[in-house]
Amino acid sequence: MARIRRRFDATFKATVALETIRGLKTISEIAQQFKVNPNQVTLWKKQLLGGAELAFENGSVSSKRKDDEPETPELYEQFGRLKVELEWLKKVAENS
Repeated sequence: MARIRRRFDATFKATVALETIRGLKTISEIAQQFKVNPNQVTLWKKQLLGGAELAFENGSVSSKRKDDEPETPELYEQFGRLKVELEWLKKVAENS
């Protein structure tokens, strides 16, 4: 009989990693408490410490998401340009 692989969500991983960083318990105790392998606890701790600086880059996370999205006037401008190009290509195709 095959054993079903457990999947952990990001909240659980963060909880385990933060508990490890606090240092109040050993990794073995934390692994036993959360019923995971001690190697997995160590890996999650390294991932949290490795990505911790991303939380403080360029202000808040919400401002980063706003920069990725194009603004409405830019979209209308691009839409207009594409519409003109399409009409021009249709005329060229008719004349050929």
